[in-house]
Amino acid sequence: MIPSDYTEELLVGPCAAFSWARFPGQGHGGVHRQGNGSRNIDEIFKELLDLSKILTEEQSRHVREHLSEEELTILDILTRPGPDLTTDERDEVKKVARQLLERLKELLAIGWRQRVGSRARIHLAIEDALDEGLPRAYSKDLYESKCSAVFEHVYESYQGEGKSVYSVGA
Repeated sequence: MIPSDYTEELLVGPCAAFSWARFPGQGHGGVHRQGNGSRNIDEIFKELLDLSKILTEEQSRHVREHLSEEELTILDILTRPGPDLTTDERDEVKKVARQLLERLKELLAIGWRQRVGSRARIHLAIEDALDEGLPRAYSKDLYESKCSAVFEHVYESYQGEGKSVYSVGA
């Protein structure tokens, strides 16, 4: 049985009934009253739906770009922020992301993060791939910052021997 002082909250809508049933004594005045800094539940719900659509689009972006999620992450590191690229240059950067990831997967071994030589080999592979493949639109400073950003990403995301944040069950 629902207490009578919740009757008004139930009439507001299912979201409000759920919310206020969990917070007895609070009423719904703070949610629906304009001018006190709180927002209407309908507005919040609409914002959540909009955010959900954005997330869904971002999650499927790798399909539109014809890249794996791993490759897309490398592409984003290389292009955000980055120089303005033509379509052909962007395609070159996609190719670099693919090739770099293939090369890195060959080099990554268990414990690579703990060994100075292994870390240096990974960093050098990143520098070589970006130096050979990135379009001329990348300045020397931008190239160096992208090398560091890619290395940082690889260091944080890949444990070696095929294990990474992208692995199933990781």
